[in-house]
Amino acid sequence: MEITVGKTAGFCYGVKRAVEGAEKQLKENQEQVYCLGEIVHNKEVIQSLQQKGMQFVDEVEEAKGKTIIRAHGISKETIEKAKKLGIELIDYTCPNVLKIHEIAKEYANEEYYIFLLGSPNHPENIGTISYCGKNYQVIEKEEEIEQAIHNFQDSKKDKLLIIEQTTYSLEKFEKIVEQIKLQVDLKTKLVIKNTICAATKLRQKETEEIAKKVEYMIIIGGKNSSNTKKLYEIAKQYCENTICVENQEQLLIEEVQKFQKIGIMAGASTPQISIQEIINIIKNKEEVLI
Repeated sequence: MEITVGKTAGFCYGVKRAVEGAEKQLKENQEQVYCLGEIVHNKEVIQSLQQKGMQFVDEVEEAKGKTIIRAHGISKETIEKAKKLGIELIDYTCPNVLKIHEIAKEYANEEYYIFLLGSPNHPENIGTISYCGKNYQVIEKEEEIEQAIHNFQDSKKDKLLIIEQTTYSLEKFEKIVEQIKLQVDLKTKLVIKNTICAATKLRQKETEEIAKKVEYMIIIGGKNSSNTKKLYEIAKQYCENTICVENQEQLLIEEVQKFQKIGIMAGASTPQISIQEIINIIKNKEEVLI
């Protein structure tokens, strides 16, 4: 059996920074440390931090002490609310997300209408939306482009900015941008900022490359992880036998053993231990190509 493991599998810089920062706060603080929302979308990581004393809250009002801002970031309204409540925020927002906030804020101040590509319910985008002003539209699917264009035209604005979620699909981004270009008026001042982070681009590209040459593809990551879902979608395009699991317990080893060429990729919130556990189960002393 030949097993190929993605070089970019596992924690990205932003997630690693947030998780290590949270663990540092737990060690250094005697009082309770809170985190606003799940620090990353991974069950194992959340459970590990809870065991070490971290308390996760959904609303800032529930926090009673130092509170961590997760990698996805939060809205400016939540930051203002925390200040009024006297809650100390420890900011571990991914720098790439903060960059998008600055772009959205800058162009909103310049009276641009903003198209934000991504899921409207994703925590990262909820934060970004708060910096977009009143004139914005979230586009998740190609089917939503026509309505977005209609809303933009109704706004009577002649300037349009396109940005996207850091973990959005590069392929979808390119398709949607091309369709928007065809539908907006030539007089429109169109600015396109590809804000998908470099780690996401590399991970998606490597997933495609591995999926093309294996018989069975395993994507490891949380079920509520946006970037993991996109890796699964990409892998499935090129390898019909693709599965997505959160941990070794969900792996059907009998099914895996039917194939000779296995590919493994993991989402940005997946800890290395989860990846290694799956490798250990299926390799059976076979050489792992990393």
